[in-house]
Amino acid sequence: MPSLNDIRSTFLDYFGRNGHRIVDSSPLVPRNDPTLMFTAAGMVQFKNLFTGVEHRDYTRATTAQKCVRAGGKHNDLDNVGYTARHHTFFEMLGNFSFGDYFKEEAIPLAWNLLTQEFGIDPDRLLVTVYHTDEEAVKIWKATAGLPDERIIRIATDDNFWSAGPTGPCGPCTEIFYDHGDHIPGGPPGSPDEDGDRFIEIWNLVFMQYEQFEDGTRRDLPNQSIDTGMGLERIGALLQGKHDNYDTDILRALIEASAQATGTDPDGAGNVHHRVIADHLRSTSFLMADGVLPSNEGRGYVLRRIMRRAMRHAHLLGAKDPVMHRLVPALVQQMGQPYPELGRAQSMIQETLLSEETRFRQTLERGLRLLDDEVAGLAEGAALPGGAAFKLYDTYGFPLDLTQDALREKGRQVDIAGFDAAMAEQKAKARAAWAGSGETADAAIWYDLAERSGNTEFLGYDTEEAEGTIQAIVQDGAAVEVAKAGDTIQIVLNQTPFYAEAGGQVGDTGIIATTTGTGRVTDTRKVAGLYVHFAEVTEGEIKRGSGAKLMVDHDRRTLIRANHSATHLLNEALREVLGDHVAQRGSLNAPDRLRFDFSHPSAISPEDLARIDARVNAFIRQNDAVSTRLMSPDEARALGAQALFGEKYGDEVRVVSMGRGDTGKGSDGKTWSIELCGGTHVARTGDIGLFALVGDSASSAGVRRIEALTGAAARDYLAGQEQRLVQTAQVLKSGTAEVPERVRALLEERRALQNEVAQLRRDLAMAGGGGGGAAPGAEDVNGIPFLSQVLSGVSGKDLPSLVDAHKARLGSGAVLLIADAGGKAAVAAGVTDDLTARISAVDLVRTAVEAMGGKGGGGRADMAQGGAKDAAAAPGALDAVKAYMEGLPA
Repeated sequence: MPSLNDIRSTFLDYFGRNGHRIVDSSPLVPRNDPTLMFTAAGMVQFKNLFTGVEHRDYTRATTAQKCVRAGGKHNDLDNVGYTARHHTFFEMLGNFSFGDYFKEEAIPLAWNLLTQEFGIDPDRLLVTVYHTDEEAVKIWKATAGLPDERIIRIATDDNFWSAGPTGPCGPCTEIFYDHGDHIPGGPPGSPDEDGDRFIEIWNLVFMQYEQFEDGTRRDLPNQSIDTGMGLERIGALLQGKHDNYDTDILRALIEASAQATGTDPDGAGNVHHRVIADHLRSTSFLMADGVLPSNEGRGYVLRRIMRRAMRHAHLLGAKDPVMHRLVPALVQQMGQPYPELGRAQSMIQETLLSEETRFRQTLERGLRLLDDEVAGLAEGAALPGGAAFKLYDTYGFPLDLTQDALREKGRQVDIAGFDAAMAEQKAKARAAWAGSGETADAAIWYDLAERSGNTEFLGYDTEEAEGTIQAIVQDGAAVEVAKAGDTIQIVLNQTPFYAEAGGQVGDTGIIATTTGTGRVTDTRKVAGLYVHFAEVTEGEIKRGSGAKLMVDHDRRTLIRANHSATHLLNEALREVLGDHVAQRGSLNAPDRLRFDFSHPSAISPEDLARIDARVNAFIRQNDAVSTRLMSPDEARALGAQALFGEKYGDEVRVVSMGRGDTGKGSDGKTWSIELCGGTHVARTGDIGLFALVGDSASSAGVRRIEALTGAAARDYLAGQEQRLVQTAQVLKSGTAEVPERVRALLEERRALQNEVAQLRRDLAMAGGGGGGAAPGAEDVNGIPFLSQVLSGVSGKDLPSLVDAHKARLGSGAVLLIADAGGKAAVAAGVTDDLTARISAVDLVRTAVEAMGGKGGGGRADMAQGGAKDAAAAPGALDAVKAYMEGLPA
């Protein structure tokens, strides 16, 4: 009996011998078809070859394509486990011709493989064709000798194939196997065709047209072939089974599930084992291809599949998490043809364990609440929609799990009531959000988010993708078309453009459609939507169009380097300065990084050097940067640092980098672990170089570090070196002697400054001496008063001169005004015996006001002030004397 691995190899080898290039399976997340959530057919990776947009060095190919059908148009989730041939994950065997051969060769290739290579009895085979495709009928008769009754004409879309609402399409012929009249069911097209006697095993699509959004079709540039044969279906047939779940790979996974739960694989829990086996494959392959569980988009579908499997494990009586224990069995069965499973095994197991541990708490609580709700219902009555919504909204119990649990009790959910409760909740949320002080055009974004759902971000693992333009906004209003020169905002269903968040600036790049091109100048996130701010540079951009999305690679590379360096910097600051360091803001731009953090004082040059050295040491380490999803509590238990200002839901993205003997994490060796939703380098070495260029105070108790990375850091350091060399040349010294030489010059300068200041004071004091009233002093209202307007004296020298004059006077008041380049500095002093009668502050304020200024202050014995007009100094002296004359005797 051939294994599924044998059948896959036989298929690929057969077409390889017949001139086909054996092409690896593409990822489960399609990058060239935004209309699809997951790759659901073998032709997806060849879409652009069929339309003529792309050309490769081969014109015929064959693949074994990984496929998932669990969302959107292709959704088999609810049937999985209950039927013989429904799966969320399956393998599609296919052969393709891109303008090379057509029906006349495709049909004989298929017939020969089935009847000769696989040895299927030709008398058990019959085919269907599209009702107008007489060419296919003739070829079948000539190739296989099939009579008319075994060539069935079908007039429905069952024999007209397309991957989605738009794109390549065409008539097809399907090949069926007759299991015999002992099994109920009729041939295709008959009233009882849904029976299991006649099973479709292969579909040959004749790609002739391209379909557009308005429903029109046009001939493809080249007629092509696209075939699809489910490996599990043909495997069941060749292994003598009538149920896909009895094939060797799925049977091995069912037995692994039974062993892990201690239950009978064929007993009352058989359906549970089937669900677990199927869902183990889809969840593991999705995670291996970069999808991680989340609350939106593909991640939400993945989580639904996970939780459905986990619930069935719970129904089997499993008290502890099970799914992660089954991954080794899957890798053993499928790791050779799909090595990505082995590479991602540890991550898959860790994610499954984390998800199941968290979900079991939700599940147990939800099932108890569900039982309480059902207990009060009449026999067979549906669960009210409001109750189902309460389970979902308040307790986190998804609707599909509620439906699945009730299905086994013979009950349904009032979906209309659930939708009504959901709509009411959204209306309340919208009213609250609209009143939160957001911008005037906020309502339009909320409307779009409610209508189309959140944008799915693809930018963690790609910088190019395709998307569908869901909305164009211009001047706060939705429009259908934008033309060259228009400034607009664009919303798509999915995007690789990062929206500004967590200190990382938004991406820029190009959005190109078949009718026009736009230059994206910024990307921001509003109400769950990624809003692309753009200018139409060519043609026109239309809502509903498919678009190619290209992030500015060079700019993103610089931003990634700066963001990852910020993580290393954060940890270096904590290591050097202490655990009190906490982020208080950041900027990760293409040209620089900025990091604000709590610290009470300036950082010493020695500590700055240590911080710089630590960051560069971990850059040179070239450690891989890893990302994982987990709950915030789990992340903090690992020692992850939360980023300031970020809001965290029930799961977070954890970024780890660097290895050290004093690290964190479960291994105690990971140096930096942070909660972060931004984009990062693959390895720390990709940062290149780190240069700390500034340390300053941002606010009270907050310091700011500014730094550069990569080429910018190199240029900065080269500039510093060049300036050092130039300084050494000016000083006529070597670069090593520059600091000491500059220090000596500064000391010499300070000595000269002190000498000049003393000479100025001596000059100002010249002519004084003797006791009693000093020369130059005059009696004003019985007070010895000395006043001078000085030049060549700085304002900072005035207080010492005032003190010297006070000492010489013994008793009296002094007022000095220095003319410093047209501006006046004023100082006044009063000896202690006179401060009860006259205040130095009043003298200064009187002089300052007379020169057109305001204010001045100090003590009664010493005060200072300033004014803009030193030319008014003589008048100021007179004003002060007049003030003194008016004082009481």
